[in-house]
Amino acid sequence: MRGGRWRGEEKRGWSARGHRHRPRGRRRPGHRPERSEQEEPQTPVNADPSSSGNPSSSSLTQNSAVPELPGFYYDPEKNRYFRLLPGHNNCNPLTKESIQHKAMESKRLRLLEEEEKQNKKTTRAGLNSSMLLQKRQLGLLSSTSYCRMVHELKVNCMQRRKIEIHSPDSSVAGTNNFKIIVADVACERIFTVNDVEHGGCKYGIINLSGLGKESLTVEMYDNLYFTNRKVNSVCWASLTHPDSHVLLCLMGIAETPGCASLLPASLFSSTNPGDRPGMLCSFKISTAWSCAWCLNPQADNCFSTGLTRRVLVTNVVTGHRQTFGTSSDVLAQQFATQVERTIRPSFFFKALSLVGTRSFQMLCSAPLFFGFFQTPMLYNGCRSGEIFSIDVRQRNRKGQSWKAIRLFHDSAVTSIRLLEAEHYLMAADMAGKIKLWDLRTAKCVKQYQGHHNEYAILPLHVNEEEGLLTAVGQDCYTRIWSLQDARLLRTIPSPHPASKDAIPSVVFSSRLGGRRGVPGLLMAVKQDLYHFSYN
Repeated sequence: MRGGRWRGEEKRGWSARGHRHRPRGRRRPGHRPERSEQEEPQTPVNADPSSSGNPSSSSLTQNSAVPELPGFYYDPEKNRYFRLLPGHNNCNPLTKESIQHKAMESKRLRLLEEEEKQNKKTTRAGLNSSMLLQKRQLGLLSSTSYCRMVHELKVNCMQRRKIEIHSPDSSVAGTNNFKIIVADVACERIFTVNDVEHGGCKYGIINLSGLGKESLTVEMYDNLYFTNRKVNSVCWASLTHPDSHVLLCLMGIAETPGCASLLPASLFSSTNPGDRPGMLCSFKISTAWSCAWCLNPQADNCFSTGLTRRVLVTNVVTGHRQTFGTSSDVLAQQFATQVERTIRPSFFFKALSLVGTRSFQMLCSAPLFFGFFQTPMLYNGCRSGEIFSIDVRQRNRKGQSWKAIRLFHDSAVTSIRLLEAEHYLMAADMAGKIKLWDLRTAKCVKQYQGHHNEYAILPLHVNEEEGLLTAVGQDCYTRIWSLQDARLLRTIPSPHPASKDAIPSVVFSSRLGGRRGVPGLLMAVKQDLYHFSYN
């Protein structure tokens, strides 16, 4: 009797426990059990007002009033917790990655809608064209400050327009995704690297002379070369004349080693069919992460490649190579071009005794005199976070004594840019930090907030004349800062959904197309090319 009653109680207890463990979703903290599920959910206490109106944006950043539970996510629209399943379960659409992607896409569409409505506001209170003109007339603003403030005002009002790409070969335009675009010094041409559907890369050059016309068209000349290897780095090279060639660093595959190739720009132009193509050459190297061309007369016709734990400087004409060993991979490089106005003491006294005081002063005032003392410095950014400079003329490369300047980031350095005076260096890393370094004191003087990066090698674009810094993040947003006070001026969403293979490549200039060109931003994403114009 007792045994039967015990077995009955055990069965009832087991069924009760089983019934208690069958809820479809976990309720939020403080949820009243008598509340019906059909009732409209209330906004949590101390919730962000903007997040209540846009549920997708609040899923990216959890509200402080709603605790984050491991294995669950909080849906502000339904005001409940839901269980997360592993991301590799293809049958389950409810994963952390899918939720974040949905929220990011909703935010992108909302920002695009705001841009179409032209609801743009300047980041500085009271900044407008009439106020700037009045301050300029009263002498309160210098010409440089006035121009920079005008560019800052215009950047906030840029409008997106799609560019039509014309090509002599109709099968070229709009068939392959843009991967990299790099403008020459005059911003008359951009070199493009396009991904091919069946694998590999194609090259081309786009002439920007048509940007100032009403039709907003550009001419693209297809490349004569195709490679099935990944292009790691690209830069313009001035071998026979300014921007006469393009330097490409290609990765090695299987038993084929990597190489650095110099392609003449004349190969891509059909404007002068009678011109002879320039010199085409290729140098076998191991996998190169970065490259830079030297414009310094002390290292004429030389380029550098950043390799795995070493720097290789090559003379194109003679083939001579210099190797500098490093402790980490070199991901970013740039040569210094300014004249260093320093004189060796031994030469100073020798020249003074030979020509006399007055003649020596006249000699010192001549630019040619200081041309003999230009220092071909090469700045390098490493995966370890170190930034260092090299004088490529030195021969003794034992140990680390040849490193002239050393700076340090907490993450891998992906891009470095020297400012015009070359007293300052801008650097970005994989932690999303952008820092401005004073090379004279080796200290960070400014930080530019808002950049997003986790693992990609993304470039920086510094326009010192306009006072602007531009960078594209791994989240596919293009951000523009003020160089002077590091203020974020504008965040531009991508016209296409964010993905790893759809990160935009941009070029900014106040003279797109040459001296008489138009100001604005060029953005290449997927198969499209856009122009963000001032007007």
